[in-house]
Amino acid sequence: MSQTNGRDVFSRDDLKKLIDPAVIAVVGASATPGGFGKRTMENLSGFTGRVYGVNPRYDTVEGRPCVPGLRDLPELPDCVIVCVAGHLVLETLEEAARVGARGAVVYASGFSETGLEEGIAAQVAIAELAQRTGLRVAGPNCVGLINLGTGGAMNFMTDSGAITAGAAGGIAIVSQSGALGYTVLQAVQRGVGVSHYLASGNSADVDVCDYIAYLAQEPTAEVIICLMEGVKSGERFMQAARLADAAGKPLIVYKAGNGVKSGLAAMSHTGTLTGSTAAYEAACERAGAIWVDDLEALTEIASFFAKNPRGPAAPGVGIMSTSGGAGVINADKAEANDLELPALHESTRLALSEVVPAFGSIGNPADLTAEVLKDAATFAHCLDAFTADPGLGAVVVPLVFVHETTTGVRASILGQAGARTETALAAVWMNEWLEGPGSRDLDGDPKITLFRSAARCMRAIRLWQNWHTRRRTFDARPSSKRISDPAAAATIRGILAAVEDKSSALTEQQAKAALSAYGIAVPREALATTAEEAAEFADRLGYPVVLKIASADIQHKTEVGGVRLNLGSAGEVRAAAAEILHSVRSLAPGARIDGVSVQTMVGAGAEVLLGSRIDPQFGPMITVGSGGILVELLRDVSTQPAPVTADTARRMIASLRLHKILTGVRGDPGYDIDALVDVIVRFSEMVGDLADVLTEVDVNPLIVGRTGATAADALVVTGHPEAAAIQEGARNG
Repeated sequence: MSQTNGRDVFSRDDLKKLIDPAVIAVVGASATPGGFGKRTMENLSGFTGRVYGVNPRYDTVEGRPCVPGLRDLPELPDCVIVCVAGHLVLETLEEAARVGARGAVVYASGFSETGLEEGIAAQVAIAELAQRTGLRVAGPNCVGLINLGTGGAMNFMTDSGAITAGAAGGIAIVSQSGALGYTVLQAVQRGVGVSHYLASGNSADVDVCDYIAYLAQEPTAEVIICLMEGVKSGERFMQAARLADAAGKPLIVYKAGNGVKSGLAAMSHTGTLTGSTAAYEAACERAGAIWVDDLEALTEIASFFAKNPRGPAAPGVGIMSTSGGAGVINADKAEANDLELPALHESTRLALSEVVPAFGSIGNPADLTAEVLKDAATFAHCLDAFTADPGLGAVVVPLVFVHETTTGVRASILGQAGARTETALAAVWMNEWLEGPGSRDLDGDPKITLFRSAARCMRAIRLWQNWHTRRRTFDARPSSKRISDPAAAATIRGILAAVEDKSSALTEQQAKAALSAYGIAVPREALATTAEEAAEFADRLGYPVVLKIASADIQHKTEVGGVRLNLGSAGEVRAAAAEILHSVRSLAPGARIDGVSVQTMVGAGAEVLLGSRIDPQFGPMITVGSGGILVELLRDVSTQPAPVTADTARRMIASLRLHKILTGVRGDPGYDIDALVDVIVRFSEMVGDLADVLTEVDVNPLIVGRTGATAADALVVTGHPEAAAIQEGARNG
């Protein structure tokens, strides 16, 4: 898979002058109220380095020296902020490169985002300049950057410098959309500590992948939030995400546009189920990033990770409530996230019994009643008892109502308790006075994480536990040992070479031949052109048999009456073959019909979907899920990038609702999971070998028996997705 501009992600050294400059020049600095040049100079008022304006109309702007041109600067600028109209951008960047600048921020819009040829060409020119000169460019169409540690608010947002002054912390924000990223950045106004805000705009040169790679090596960034609509190169995103993971930095990803379906029609079940969003989510999991689908939860989750970097010392979660109802609500949300709420240790129960009244409840969740709030020491005593419990890695404290005089005290006690323990402490703000007394203290506390939703709190704890567990146990390196025949790819390419229509689906027989070449079991079969011939073949194969219409133009055979099962005699086969041919000619009059496939009937078993889709960003994606005719209704699937190792295949299977059936329920002995794992690995090797010529692949159903697994049906779509979609649309009329 090609990378953007054929390059790896930029290193920290490549971007240091852009993100952490000592000298900044603002081209277009001005005293015009509301102008970007004036706002930028205002925002840089707290910058610890040196700032120069560049504009021949001024000697000073906002108390900073101003010179006519970049060549007139008294020292070399590290970063140039370009506050000029779009038609002047390229010449300004050329001048910046000539004077030796190593970074530039371009505000102007009117480039590739317009979709117009001239705008696209202008952006290509910026990209070529950056590649030629080594000038690292953020933008165009970029609101700018902020390095909160240095006060380097290099952007045009109103009062940005004042808002972020003194708010430095460990959370870094990377965003394609400047405005969306800025909404998250404004968490600093309620006490959340942020290290960087890095917007990429149109990403002519520097993109979100580069920013992530920089922050992976930046000591002040502890947790990285990434907001994006998509990336040009999935390979570069994976490269950056793995750098963050290797550095032990949680990368929390939110992707916008998840509800927008592809404009291309999908021929297979897999194509319908495994869209772009599933590919991004699977890629994040593979690279060690954390996928979040709730924008409102981003800052809270990032704060929890930043404040609890060591991970859980124990798997249990404790709920310490002074309201029975609040405790139950939090317990419900914990259960929904599969969090363990263990019984309290005897030492914890003993400590609580010293202060909790008889009408309270010493359990998990606990209802300590409002009595423990009467005295600050009593509340602190209970907190210490919970955080000392050896079975609890996290303690959640619901705050159900707040008062001017008491809640600030409780916030202080929570902070003091957090300072005394390594146990993660979370407070859930369960009232509608969202910015009530004590809330800012808790948001800004170095150990306490404040959540404004019990559901988001428990989700954050679940993600935190999963991330640290994976880092302790998971080896992300794919196995280099393959189990299928390396020569199988050549066999299949020979089949494909004989197909006249290179942008079509193979026949079921050809698709099964491909699977068989990779060691995946398929039924014995023969192709009959008449009902009488079908009966003769059935006699030879042995009963019972299955009949299916044979046509590369018909992907979902049941929808046109093209399948008959469990036929036990020649007479049944003759009648069924005639019915199939009549039904298909009536319901799909334009389809090319090769005949009727007579197949040995696969024994009973669990029906599994095994599929692949070639994603434009991340390449071949492997999907495993509940199969059969209800596959799209159940949507019980797991997706991973190829290659899939045996360990990954087992994790995919374990994540499905189908797993309970496979392992056996109510006395059932279960099915051959080892055989299913073997098929998944072989299938992933096939798709990986042939990703350049495949579009979609479906095996549905794969019948997993008590022993063994057999592909009962298969669909292989070749050629480019666009061509396949056009052809499918034409067939559907």
